[in-house]
Amino acid sequence: MRAPGVAMSSPAGFPPAAELAALLDVHFDDPALLEQALVHRSWAFENGGARTNERLEFLGDAVLALVVTDEIYSAHPDEQEGRLAKVRSAAVKTGSLAGIARQLGLGRFVRLGRGEAGSGGADKDSILADTLEAVIGATYLDGGFATAYDLVQRLFSTRLAELARRDAALDYKTALQELSAARFDMLPRYEVADSGPDHEKTFEATVLVDGDVVGRGSGRSKKQAEQTAAREAYRSLVERVDTDGRDRVG
Repeated sequence: MRAPGVAMSSPAGFPPAAELAALLDVHFDDPALLEQALVHRSWAFENGGARTNERLEFLGDAVLALVVTDEIYSAHPDEQEGRLAKVRSAAVKTGSLAGIARQLGLGRFVRLGRGEAGSGGADKDSILADTLEAVIGATYLDGGFATAYDLVQRLFSTRLAELARRDAALDYKTALQELSAARFDMLPRYEVADSGPDHEKTFEATVLVDGDVVGRGSGRSKKQAEQTAAREAYRSLVERVDTDGRDRVG
């Protein structure tokens, strides 16, 4: 391993990786690991087959999943496995990772080939997400699990708190189905109508439980309209529980 304090050299035209390490508040004994975490395959191809960040991405994906799972498992001791799985999935999906990467300004550090850079690769969700996972993998290899855990915890704490505040565990259709089956021994039924030209349709969804309309919603897709209707229905049914504990639909 390299001695602490060795500067991280970066290819011409890219900010030094040491700047990213400072943003992450992580010290790298082996700066080459962070450098490799930033190498997209397009840059490697144009530069003599340099090592890409794909192996580090593979490792970082596993470390990230474990840390996020541990965090939500500890934070929500009464939640069922299905709910925890949905929160974890939402936390580590590509869009979430890309959002965190953008907050860091990670895109400007990624080593991209000329074609990929010219097509806006530095702001592509997939590239940002993969690079963030590679950085986590590099952190794990260099500093161990405790260092990687601390990094993930700091990067994802706001996102996890936001997800925890969302009722119905992020998927209102599933939550409504579970609520309806448990409380009323029946499943919700959706009716969807569309209007407008094919290229600009609007969908209107109505959700019924035992023949009663309990929610309505609209959207640019059938799925979006049903989710919006399910959200209204879920909240409505939760509010319809009598103070003595009896459930009623109508």
